[in-house]
Amino acid sequence: MNEPNLLILAGGVSSRMKRSVELRTDLNAKLRKDAAQMSKAMILIGSANRPFLDYLLLNAREAGYSEVTIVISQRDGVMKEYYGRKDGSNEFHGLRISLAMQTIPLGHSKPLGTADAVVQGLAARKEWKGRKFTVCNGDNLYSKKALRSMLETEYPNAMIDYDRDALGFEASRIAHFSMTQKDGEGFLTNIMEKPTEEEVEEAKRTSGTIRVSMNIFRLDYDTVLPFVTNVPLHPVRNEKELPTAITAMVRQLPKSMYAYPFSERVPDMTSVEDIERVEEYIAQEFKNVQW
Repeated sequence: MNEPNLLILAGGVSSRMKRSVELRTDLNAKLRKDAAQMSKAMILIGSANRPFLDYLLLNAREAGYSEVTIVISQRDGVMKEYYGRKDGSNEFHGLRISLAMQTIPLGHSKPLGTADAVVQGLAARKEWKGRKFTVCNGDNLYSKKALRSMLETEYPNAMIDYDRDALGFEASRIAHFSMTQKDGEGFLTNIMEKPTEEEVEEAKRTSGTIRVSMNIFRLDYDTVLPFVTNVPLHPVRNEKELPTAITAMVRQLPKSMYAYPFSERVPDMTSVEDIERVEEYIAQEFKNVQW
């Protein structure tokens, strides 16, 4: 039975977006204000003038999801007001939406990263225990096909394994993406953060394609919970990161996660330079959408 549960991670502080805005003097006042003050998932995009996250939610609905929990920062009043309802009836274009707050611990200036966001989200959805859910970022626009593949997978844990060269990003940016490694049957064995040029060339020589994670996974609640809970803080970024938890899981539980090879664009809202590209993509892909 398909379990139409989706966890969207949108609790980041959008620091790279805010830094990129400070370096640009050619932005109109409204865009500058939105990008500087709001979560990047809430920046208004497209002719319909809707938040970027709305388009991901639309794809999720069309892919077959109905239960959505969005993990937001404790400081994010905009998203709380837009997707939350005071009477608790958070129906949104056919989706039942709930919000989970990612708190900032004492002594920290920002949330503790994506693994911590998953922990906070699952704590808010204890009824998902014993079930499966899809988790993804709130600042990537995953396709209906990718989201549906996660919903319909036969495996208890799975991921989308993207062809790095098809994502639509500039070379200097994708060079820093986490590279995946699989066994001969297509099961994930490692997510390699910031691979060296030698490691990238070896992967290209042996498989012909460099594949990367874009943080979209189908996960079994009971299997993944101890790994996202116990993952250590990154020594530099001081965050608990989901790819690190997933790597620990597949090392302890071999063949526990199947990697589906995909080759397609994944629009992204990391910096202000992405906004124009996202606008163009949405104008083409969502031109016939009736909200």
